[in-house]
Order: sequence, then structure tokens, then C-alpha cells
Amino acid sequence: MSRKTKWAIVGGGNGGQSVAGHLALMGYPVRLYDIFPNTVNRINEQGGIKIGGVVEGFGKLEFATLDMGKALAGADVVLVTAPATAHRTIARECAPHLTDRQIVIIHPSATCGALEFNEVLRKSGCGIDLPVAETNSLIYTCRSPRPGEAEILGIKQDLVLATLPADKNTRALECFQEAFPQIKAGRNILETGLGNANAVMHPTPSILNLSLIESRHEWLYYWEGITPTIGAFVEALDEERLALAKSFGLDLPSIREWYRLAYGVEGQSLSEVCRKNPAYEKVKGQKELRTRYILEDIPYSLVPMIELGRMQGLSMDRMDVIARLGQYLLRDDCFLANGRTLKNLGVDNMNSGQFIRFIQTGERPV
Repeated sequence: MSRKTKWAIVGGGNGGQSVAGHLALMGYPVRLYDIFPNTVNRINEQGGIKIGGVVEGFGKLEFATLDMGKALAGADVVLVTAPATAHRTIARECAPHLTDRQIVIIHPSATCGALEFNEVLRKSGCGIDLPVAETNSLIYTCRSPRPGEAEILGIKQDLVLATLPADKNTRALECFQEAFPQIKAGRNILETGLGNANAVMHPTPSILNLSLIESRHEWLYYWEGITPTIGAFVEALDEERLALAKSFGLDLPSIREWYRLAYGVEGQSLSEVCRKNPAYEKVKGQKELRTRYILEDIPYSLVPMIELGRMQGLSMDRMDVIARLGQYLLRDDCFLANGRTLKNLGVDNMNSGQFIRFIQTGERPV
């Protein structure tokens, strides 16, 4: 079935190749931008991406390219699937090429991704009023074993999309729902940002499994790494996220409830839930500390939650411990300061009420 919405996928990693190939299989015109010549060349040589797992087939792409301008030209949706560590750079590179007819969706955004993207566009002199949408998670559990191939291990059935500003959410939601009808509208980007499961599930287990990471043993991240004790600590840390959400008027599902909604898996503990999730059967644990689970999910997920907690006068003790421990282990004194602090997001001059008004309407305090 041929569909008209033209998608530009920015990022050719696990998520980028998975969503590009899957959208192409659905009949959408798709092009992909990446910074790695090997990935771009391989996709162009074979004409698309081979998809395996719960979805199988060959997704034929229009093209893959190293040229951002070429990728964005004529696209209806710009779907950023790169790591949060690259979002600032991508926003700067996109700025000269974006038009007010396009939709930008950060998929996923980590926490406050749309805020960061918006602030970079503003500082880059992007002269258009462009809403930026984001999702709370990547729609897949997936891996790309090599360029031109992707394995989709699971597809989430509960995903939330919100736009900055919130009152312009309809268009982005309709485009995403056309391809993925399970996605729901969020009240604002706090619902997506604070619904970021990676902030809860990645930094803490990684740090607490450091001996396994640096051992010679292969291990399964979720099935073996989320032990009962680690799982209990993660659930306690999750309570801080839920309290932060409640302070902004949001009633978000707990991490265990999120697994029921996203994967249909239930259990008496987080450890049990992870071990019952078939999508996690093949997810191996990392073999070095310096991975996205630390480099991305602390400064771009935990840090903005901690900062927003301070705005609301809340204690974020467990999050703060994990964030600081990550900085100490990396021996990088600027690790946290370079993340999504309120200052870096351009909202440090706002109180809670002004911040809420900004994310709802786009209006900055005078």
C-alpha cells in the first residue's frame, strides 16, 4: 500500500534503521540521514533495509545520505532517532533546512529533548515558528547487527507523544498515529519527558552491575542484571519520578505499570517483570561503562529530572546519588553540568508557573 507522508529519518543506528525499514515496509516514502559512510553506502547499495524479528521483510528506501539538506528537502516529517547526546548537533544542522510545513519529532527525546531542540533552533537563528514533538520512548526494542539490517525484538503498545508547545500537538500526533495507531496524546512534554523509562531502567542497573560489565562473563541486561535488590532500588528511585510528575499535575504510571502497558507483562516485582518480558530475552549486558546507558541517560534523562525537582522544591536523593556516582566513575567533573540543566535548556529564569505556561503555549516570560 502506497502512502503519501514522506519521512526523513535522522540517525542510522538501532532505532533509525528499524523505523526506516518498517515505515518503508508499510508503504511510506522514506529517506535516511546518518554520519557514517559505511551505513549510508550499504543501504544505498542494497536499496533499503532488511528487517527481521517480529516484523520481517525488505524496506525499500528512497535513499540514504550524509547530506542533511538532501535528507530534509521535501520531507513531511523529520524523525530524529539519534542518541540524545547528538540532539544539539542535529538541531544546529537542521536549522538552515527546516520549513514551517514540516514536523520535527524527537523519537525518543530522553527528558526535555524538545526543549533542548527548540532552544538550539532559537539560538541558531532559525526564523520559523516550528513546533517540536517528542515521544517518551522508542517504539521498538531493537538492534541493528550491521549496516542495512535491523532486528525488531518487540513493538511497544503504549507510547505517548507531546509537542512544544502543547497546544500544537494535533498535527504531529496524526502523522505518527497513521503509522503507529497505538500512540497516544500527552498533555505536554513533561508527560513524555517524565515518562522516560530509560532514566529509570538504565543508569542504576548499569552502575550496580559494574563488576559484571568489567568481567569476562557475557550476561543478559534485564534478565540477569535486574536482581531483586537492584529492582527494589530502581522502584524506589522511580517514586521520585512519580512525585515530580505529581507536582506538575501529572499522574504517570509506575515503572512496573509501564511494563504492563507497553509490553503486556505483569509481576510482583520489577525483577520478575523484566524476566517475564520476551522482548528482553536477547538483550545482552554491556561490556564497558561508557555506553549510552550512562553517557546519555544520566546527563540527558536524570539531570533534567533532578533540576526540575529542585524547581519544585523536591528531594531527588536517589537520582542525585546515581548521577553523581556516574560522574565520579567517569572521572569527568563537567559530566553533569554539560547535560540538560535548566540553564542549558534556556528556562533557568522561569518559576514553576512560567515554565508551565511556556510548555503549554510557547510564551516566554517578559
